[in-house]
Amino acid sequence: MGSCCHSHEPPFEGLSSVYRRVLWLVIAINASMFLAEMVAGHVAGSRALQADALDFAGDSLTYAITLAVIGRSLLVRSSAALFKGLSLLVLGLWVAGSTLWSIWQGPIPEAHVMGLFGILALGANLGSLLLLMRWREGDANIRSVWLCSRNDAIGNVAVMIAALGVFGTASAWPDLLVAGIMSGLFLSSASQILRQALAERREALQPLAAE
Repeated sequence: MGSCCHSHEPPFEGLSSVYRRVLWLVIAINASMFLAEMVAGHVAGSRALQADALDFAGDSLTYAITLAVIGRSLLVRSSAALFKGLSLLVLGLWVAGSTLWSIWQGPIPEAHVMGLFGILALGANLGSLLLLMRWREGDANIRSVWLCSRNDAIGNVAVMIAALGVFGTASAWPDLLVAGIMSGLFLSSASQILRQALAERREALQPLAAE
């Protein structure tokens, strides 16, 4: 789970004006890339590109919720993290389902469009990761921000690999394989966020139960 789980210091809760400004910048980056990749994914017929676009949308929502609950009680912050974990779980299941459907119904994607937007998205996400590097550990609310940004960068590399595979094989299978891997990554991150959020929620409810 990271060093925050083994330190005696309280986890970072986002109480920093610098962190807030960074989050606003990262929200703008993610929202812009969601719009660009969703259009590109539709044009290219790429499930991997559409999955990455939805990840950008989910991240924008995640960061906005994070901003909204900074400074609130542990119960509020853990509840927000639970919502974000469940949202990521739904996203992972949707990508898995649409990928399975495309095995029988999907067209062969446009490899050059996939590659171009994969490169653009990777640049956007590497920039976001560098901005967020200082705050990669923290409570479940803060940690979800880092995990989502990490997922994006991994997903962008995977989309570019899928584009090369589609180009080399003239088949949709590389695209579908990468979409499936991204689905698994979403589900794994959702599990991590949910476990930490539930633990923090139990901690927040202990004083109330003792009354």
